[in-house]
Amino acid sequence: MKPATRIELIGVPGLPLVEPGDDLAAVISSGIEQNGLRVVAGDVVVVAHKIVSKAEDRVVDLANVQPSHRARSLAAETAKDPRLVELILSESSRVVRQREGLLITEHRLGYVMANAGIDQSNVGPDGDRVVLLPLDPDRSAEALRGRLSAQYGCDLAVIINDSFGRPWRRGTVGVALGAAGLPSVCDLRGEPDLFGRKLQVTIVGFADEIAAAASIIMGQAAEKLPVVLVRGLAWTEAPSPAQSIVRPSAEDLFR
Repeated sequence: MKPATRIELIGVPGLPLVEPGDDLAAVISSGIEQNGLRVVAGDVVVVAHKIVSKAEDRVVDLANVQPSHRARSLAAETAKDPRLVELILSESSRVVRQREGLLITEHRLGYVMANAGIDQSNVGPDGDRVVLLPLDPDRSAEALRGRLSAQYGCDLAVIINDSFGRPWRRGTVGVALGAAGLPSVCDLRGEPDLFGRKLQVTIVGFADEIAAAASIIMGQAAEKLPVVLVRGLAWTEAPSPAQSIVRPSAEDLFR
């Protein structure tokens, strides 16, 4: 990872609402061009997971969900819609914590998060449509990277991000669910600090840091800026998927 003294965060405004089956790469490139933006080698295209999920038809109408007995029981404990709880359970490998108004699970991809990442905001006016996470965010990122790099004739990176809450700290921050074309983590163990002491445990969540920076531009409500170009970064490490960020259970002291 090379130090950067300056980076640019460039939002892409005016994108249409994405619907299932849309060609997302075409939607993004059209928005870039309509805004007169240029794309250069080394740019990182950060894309909100919601428009990826919508394009991949990961949208579910709660009216079509039949809750199980377990979902109804858990819904009673958490004061949540049992249909939503059924979807949460279907996307999760286990329930981590629950209380009224809160259901934290381990997602099937290993993320520990509220509601298995299922989102009801900015999906529709009635709240009966929800969006699930992409089936394979790293694969989705790689597909977008291939299309956009070919479109602009230069090597780009792509991050698919989402907003996560964090234990012991208030507020959500952007994290990388999927990544392609860059190292998701940079292992600095063995590197010297300012005084020559070798670092022992430092591994930088490079993709997460980029995702968090882009989230400042994207916003969380009605900003309608689901795509951000990040410019000015450089790295020497080999690309690695965002799945490599997930801490293995053997290293997790809290499971």
